[in-house]
Amino acid sequence: MIDAFILRALAAGIGVALVTAALGCFVVWRRMAYFGDSLSHSALLGIALGLLAGVGINAGILIVCSVFALLLVWLQHQHILATDTLLGILAHSALSVGMVVISLMEFPNFDLHSYLFGDILTVQRSDLMWIYGGGFFVIGVILWQWTSLTLMTISEELAQAEGVNTFVANLILMMMMTVVVAASVRIVGILLVSSLLIIPAATARQWARSPETMALTAAVFGVLAVILGILASAYFDTPSGPSIVSAAALAFFVTLGIQTTRGRTQHTGLD
Repeated sequence: MIDAFILRALAAGIGVALVTAALGCFVVWRRMAYFGDSLSHSALLGIALGLLAGVGINAGILIVCSVFALLLVWLQHQHILATDTLLGILAHSALSVGMVVISLMEFPNFDLHSYLFGDILTVQRSDLMWIYGGGFFVIGVILWQWTSLTLMTISEELAQAEGVNTFVANLILMMMMTVVVAASVRIVGILLVSSLLIIPAATARQWARSPETMALTAAVFGVLAVILGILASAYFDTPSGPSIVSAAALAFFVTLGIQTTRGRTQHTGLD
């Protein structure tokens, strides 16, 4: 019989994998991986302020990451510095301030390691409510804005010609990433949260022939990585978050090898 904490971990991981699949496709298409990393780094400040204000960790992450995204959009429109420079400044500032606040306040029972690298095996029912509540919200918004986001990914000029407000669409995409980060921190941790957005989508890109197929395939690879990672973590007593990411990376390199081999075979006419 499977222990209850393993079942909760599987439910949490599968929920995150499903919601990051479609969103991760846009992250890969629009080359927003660095934004995902920067957003996840700012989550540490959200954790610190959430504990300090007594509003809860998830709410703190959501508030700080939302402010981070809005501040980035505003600074981008000021044309002060390049976007990657702004991301570096904001991300490392938030991460550093978060560490300082945590060290000064000395929160009791605070395990920094579990928030940096995740601890899915300690997920509680309240975490599941956050994950699935936020997940349904994100998936609903993505389905509602799917055409606009896809057009904007292909060409912002084309999207504008079709009447899409690209500023609002970009802001929606950033805010959805904020919700996902807030819901995913307990699963793979601050340092690895963007990996669930990037790796399954990058793996699916090798097989998919349409945006919709890529999103569905990314969901399959994400769920598979979660299941294999949790089982490996339980069996080998390894950290759960890194185990999930390692399983996702393994799937990526295996599929990359298969596709490379197939390409060479077809090129030499042996297929």
